[in-house]
This record gives sequence, structure tokens and C-alpha cells, in this order.
Amino acid sequence: MIDWLQHTTPGLLTLAVVSIAVLLLLIIRFKVEPFIALIVVALGVALAAGLPTETLVGSAQKASDSLLEKGFGGILGHIAAIIGLGTLLGAMLEASGGAQVLMDKLMQAFGEKRAPVAIGLAGLIFGVPVFFDIGIFVLAPLVYVAAQRSGKSIVLFSMPLLAGLSVMHAFMPPHPGPVAAAGLLHVSLGWIIIMGLAVAIPSWFVGGVLYSYWIGKRINVPVPEEMLAAAEKARSENGSKDAPSLGLVLSIIGLPLVLILAGTFGSILLQKGSRPYSIATFFGTPAVALTISVLLAFWLLGFRRGMTREKIAELSSLSLKPVAMILLVVGAGGFFGAVLAATGIGKTLAGELSGLGLPVIALSYVISCVIRIAQGSATVAIVTTAGIVAPVLADLNYSQPQLALVVMSIAAGSIIASHVNDGGFWIVSRYFGLSVKETLQSWTVLETILSVVGFVVAALLSLVV
Repeated sequence: MIDWLQHTTPGLLTLAVVSIAVLLLLIIRFKVEPFIALIVVALGVALAAGLPTETLVGSAQKASDSLLEKGFGGILGHIAAIIGLGTLLGAMLEASGGAQVLMDKLMQAFGEKRAPVAIGLAGLIFGVPVFFDIGIFVLAPLVYVAAQRSGKSIVLFSMPLLAGLSVMHAFMPPHPGPVAAAGLLHVSLGWIIIMGLAVAIPSWFVGGVLYSYWIGKRINVPVPEEMLAAAEKARSENGSKDAPSLGLVLSIIGLPLVLILAGTFGSILLQKGSRPYSIATFFGTPAVALTISVLLAFWLLGFRRGMTREKIAELSSLSLKPVAMILLVVGAGGFFGAVLAATGIGKTLAGELSGLGLPVIALSYVISCVIRIAQGSATVAIVTTAGIVAPVLADLNYSQPQLALVVMSIAAGSIIASHVNDGGFWIVSRYFGLSVKETLQSWTVLETILSVVGFVVAALLSLVV
């Protein structure tokens, strides 16, 4: 039995299926923290597949070459600084009132009749540097006011905002999902940005504009009075005359994206080893580009606007606390992927999946969808799926743009059908006063539309790159 499990294709496939089933069982049924569940399952798979203990965990004298440390360290060394710096950048933009400035200018430009589109664009732009839930926290009060002034349903104004925040969180660096998948599949973040924008914008238009206008006329939910009171308080706190200019806000958001893209294209167009090549590579390194942007934000949005060193230190500390669990999940996912590769399960799974005749981009999407719907966490869906498909990609010689599109398909699958096992579902329900039924009718369908359109765009692009 053990020999069959460790050395035959059916046995290794059985081990793969059981490992994913146990992972989902631990997370869903026993409410085990995802990063602990990933470690437990990875260790169990490694032992069941017969990996030597020294290979798995090293020895008392040296553990640096072990799968455990390499799996964790390999991915965290790539993404930890990026996610941390991106979080700090978002925190500074939030604290400085940048969201209020962005929303006000867009509302002026689009007018009252097109206020939902303006709010959606604010979510799209502000969603680049801030996490999804933080974006809701900062921008929701502005949605309350717009809905109350128009006398229309809050659904009409909240869905475009949520669509903008969601697609940026799913497809664009420095958010954890795309950054983690890029690290696991060895894709340049420059190509992730290019393909992320190419996928996110059409998805937002279909879901955040077309669908949101349609559903907003069919679900009539007035703004609760307590939400309006909170909105007025937020406006009074953020309505300072000393608010940053729109140009400054957009420059700080856009600078790291421009630098990373310059580094990506510089590595293609410039002569390797030349001074321009070195300069483009240095400033285009994601951690360097984000460090520059964060330092500028500290100075231009913080110190120059009266923030003390103590205030910025406190803000930084508070904003980085939620990042710890994300990094642990991603690190454990990296370890799980390393185990799948080392045991031979990955190659066996790759061979069987290839035999189905489906393109890798479609397989990646389906796997991500299943894991997302089963356990609710987008991050777990991404890191687990990336670990499964990495061996499939290893022998295909995909180009960087093609790999980036596989990342997009995984990210698209990770947001499908948000329902009651997803924390985001309850955040949306609470912040916009929607019942469970109304949240399913609006938010769950919206996420599914964003997911499907995102995958379709990625699949179409994969035919021409």
C-alpha cells in the first residue's frame, strides 16, 4: 500500500486529492487558521510520500537547506517587503485625506447624474495602494452621502466602488494575491501590472458599471440614519483646507507603477550591462520603487502637513499588524508548493491535467474557483492553486506575459462567488446595510461577474501573446 501510494501515478494522485480535501476540512470544519492547516497538510503529504526527514526539516545543525525553510523563505523573500511597503503607502494616503480629495474631484468632473461611475473610478484608483477592507472603511462614508443626496438606492453607489476596489485587490500589485502568485510562478511584477490593468479595467466596466446600474435599480435600500451620521463625522474630520492636491495623490499612487514598468521594459530594450540598464533595473525593482514612494508619502503627506514622527510611527505600526497573517499564509503556501514539487505529486498532477486537454490557463481558473468557493479565502485559493500548477508550467517554457496571464486566471478564480464563508461578504453587508439575501443578489453576483470577465479577458489575451 505504501509503495503504491509513493511510487505509482494513481497513488500520488490520491495523495494530492486527499491533501486538498484535508486542507479544506481543517479550514472549513475545524476552523484551523489557514497557515497552520497548510503547514500540517504539507508535512503530512511529505511524510506520506516518503520524503527523508533531513530533506523535509533539515537537522539540528543545519536547517537552511530544508524544504520547510526554503519553501517559506523563497516566497517571503520575494513578497514581504513589497506587501509591507504597499501597506504603508496605502495608510499614508488614507490618513492624509487623499481619498476625500480624489472622490470630490471625480464627483465634480462627472456630476450628480454619473456619480456611481465617479465613485467606481475612485475605488479603481484608490484601490491600487489600499487593501479592499480599508478602501471600504475610507470611502463608504462618501457613498452614503452621494446616495442620500440622490435619493436612490445605496446599492447603485456601493457596487461600482466595490467593483473598483475588488479588481485592484485581485489583479494588481502590491496586493498580496497577485504578488504571491507572481513569486510562486516566477513572473516579473512589471508584466503583472500590465496584464492586471488589461484584465481589471474591462472587468470593472462590465461589473462595476453595467451590472451595477442594472442591479441598483432593482434593489432599493435607503441609507440608514446611523450611516449618514458616521459620514458627516468623517467629512468633518477629513475636510481640512490642508488636504493634499489631486495631482499629488495620483503621483504618489502612480510613481511605483511607472518605475516598475520602466524597469521591466528597460530590461528588454536596453543593452544589458549598460549604465541606463543598471539604473532602470535598480529603480524598477519593486521594493526600491515602493520604498521611494513611501518615503515621498511620509514627507509630502506626513511631515509637511503637520504629522509628527510619533504619529507616523503609530500609523505605520497599526497598518502593518494585519499583514502578519497574510504573510504567514503565503509562506505556508510556498512550503506546500515546495512539498508537492519535491514528492513528485506536482509532476504527476501536471501530466494528468495536461491529459484532460484543457489549457493551463483554464485549469488554473477552475482549480482556484473550487478552492475559493469551498473555503472563502482568496489568498489561500491563490497560493494553493499556484503550488499545484507550478509543476505544470515548469516544462512549458511560457514567456513572462503568458505566465502573467496564468496569474490573472488564478486571481480571477480567487474572487468568484463570495458568500457566507468569506469575510468580505460580511464587511459589505455591514457597511452598506444589506440583508444576507440582498448581499447575495448584489455583491455575490458582482464578484462572480468580475471573476468570469477577468478570466475571459485573460484567456483571450493568451491567444495573442
